[in-house]
Amino acid sequence: MSEETAPGFGTLTIHAGAQPDPTTGARTVPIYQTTAYAFNSTEHAAKLFALQEFGNIYTRIMNPTQGALEERVAALESGTAALAVASGHAAAMLTFHAIMRPGDNFIAADKLYGGNINQFNHSFKSFDWHVRWADALDPQAAKSLIDDKTKAIYIESLANPGGVITDLEGWAAVAKEAGIPLIVDNTMATPFLCKPIDFGADVVLHSMTKFMGGHGNSMGGVIVDGGSFDWSASGKYPMLSEPRPEYNGVVLHETFGNFAFAIACRVLGLRDLGPAIAPMNCFQILTGLETLHLRMERHCENALIVAKFLESHEAVSWVSYAGLEGDDNYAKHQKYMPKGAGSVFTFGLKGGHEAGVKLIESMKLFSHVANIGDTRSLAIHPASTTHSQLTDEQKIAAGASPDTVRLSIGIEDVKDIIADLDQAMKA
Repeated sequence: MSEETAPGFGTLTIHAGAQPDPTTGARTVPIYQTTAYAFNSTEHAAKLFALQEFGNIYTRIMNPTQGALEERVAALESGTAALAVASGHAAAMLTFHAIMRPGDNFIAADKLYGGNINQFNHSFKSFDWHVRWADALDPQAAKSLIDDKTKAIYIESLANPGGVITDLEGWAAVAKEAGIPLIVDNTMATPFLCKPIDFGADVVLHSMTKFMGGHGNSMGGVIVDGGSFDWSASGKYPMLSEPRPEYNGVVLHETFGNFAFAIACRVLGLRDLGPAIAPMNCFQILTGLETLHLRMERHCENALIVAKFLESHEAVSWVSYAGLEGDDNYAKHQKYMPKGAGSVFTFGLKGGHEAGVKLIESMKLFSHVANIGDTRSLAIHPASTTHSQLTDEQKIAAGASPDTVRLSIGIEDVKDIIADLDQAMKA
């Protein structure tokens, strides 16, 4: 299909991966609430299990509702294929499972969601996988951390909680020079604001629990294969480049080409580690995706107005939001995310830690929860919650200093959001 006739983003959010159910004619993607699927014959079953034919085997590995969601997300991110799993953390685990071996390391930018920092620093050590932290603002400095055991670079396009926009092209150049894949968590931006694959990313991850689902009702994660990385070139990725004994010697990259990584995560990682997404969650996220473009426009519009309000408020000492013209990230916002700087940002009160805690306790419209990307406005004090496992130095590096308050601006009437902030700060 030519670029002139390719469907627009809003059309893809509704139609990609979806068609009327062939049996019933149902227009909305049905919830296939089943664990297993009948095979046409013993030969059909054997081909499915040997990866010689595509089809449904068992819902831990695939499900038709899940398949529709995967096709839609892949289309929105301009990827070749996708794999939906139980959570964003599960997406990260399965991604690294496909590329790491005991004793290997990977580079991660130091401005990340606190849960991933904890996952990388502690849980991954049980697999003998090791993280090396690099300054998110200086991709070139990461070069000195790369050795023959380094298997990937991991960054966020829009960092949580500080709203820092990462130089995607700069990090992509470092990864390409080293011959390793660039993995980008695009949760905060969503493909409506930024498509990392267009800037050199090889794999894109999301916690679909956030903006993609958008209503705070379903957990989910997704891995998107960019189809751009040569998994056979270096011999460093045997899961994809060498014969798999469990599949009669099939070489995944040779067999599946530019969507081999998504296949590897499904048939090697998800199959054996098991963090499957529920069909009902897939259905809820599919429904949420239909309004992603509309919600993100309102999220960003409201966030910019609120950030400007806080910037001029006498009780506020600083605001970190890339949409503000004076912000250090404003130029990167114009380059990588011109449609908006997202809805999540941080600010600090002149009263420091105690004032931030009091603000949270005084809010009425805002919900005090450990989540972002809801239709509702949300607030939290990261240093004592989402980033509490980190050292003080790590908190500051991640953008979660003791005086920091993180807001996730919802799609309510902006005057009501501002009124609640104002009364809480007066309190």
